[in-house]
Amino acid sequence: MDLQTLTAIDVHTHVEQDAHGCFALTDELLDASAAYFRSDQDRTPTVEAIAAHYRERSMAAVVFTVDAPAQTGHPPLSSEEIVERAAAFPDVLIPFGSVDPHGGRASVARVRRLVEQGARGFKFHPTLQGFEPNDRVFYPLYEAIAEAGVPALFHTGQTGIGAGLPGGAGLKLRYSDPMLLDDVAADFPSLTMIFAHPSVPWQDAAISIAGHKANVYIDLSGWSPKYFPPQLVRAASRQLREKVLFGSDFPVITPDRWLAAFADLDIPDGVRPAILKDNAARVLGLA
Repeated sequence: MDLQTLTAIDVHTHVEQDAHGCFALTDELLDASAAYFRSDQDRTPTVEAIAAHYRERSMAAVVFTVDAPAQTGHPPLSSEEIVERAAAFPDVLIPFGSVDPHGGRASVARVRRLVEQGARGFKFHPTLQGFEPNDRVFYPLYEAIAEAGVPALFHTGQTGIGAGLPGGAGLKLRYSDPMLLDDVAADFPSLTMIFAHPSVPWQDAAISIAGHKANVYIDLSGWSPKYFPPQLVRAASRQLREKVLFGSDFPVITPDRWLAAFADLDIPDGVRPAILKDNAARVLGLA
């Protein structure tokens, strides 16, 4: 991967379809998510489609799925397949793995196998996966990821998955309160953690944790920048200028749409390159 030729690194993109035409979510959840984000583009991109999209824009992208069968009952996409297919596009794709936290020792062993295969990090979605991330039963997962020296990316705050459905499809937002992750960050100081999205309604907590814990970063995915909470824009411009990362949440938000809105934010020109590329390059071990 040639960092000099890249205009940006998107740390948050979803593979939603595998090589067999299987989808990462049920039709109901896919439709609800598309409606929430007012997304009219392809909602189920493959690894190959993501690579082509980002190569056209001279960008790199972190790609992953979310493994959550224990909570959703829906068969997950294979992280092993995603890592394998992403290896064909090393100039633009950085594969992350995902394991169901409820898998116990099998999930821990799978973390280690995925790292050996080429996973460069791991994605967790506490609300979709139905787990409290500071429960010590999940600590062996973090130990394995920390030992591998790769980052863990955690969904935080509101989610478009289940939005507008009765009972939010049974998904509980409280699991994605970033204060639960403060325990993990404190107990695993060598684990690099990325808090995904503006953490509404807990934005101040996420900013506080990222400012307090050297191993915690924030990605800006999942929201058009024009809707960012003002305190997040201020923090990204000032005290967190080296801790904030560009992420789109593709395919529900495209990098084109995100970057167009980002251009209008009151962020100093000197800070923009760090947010768009330099911070991610450092966190991902590319620089």
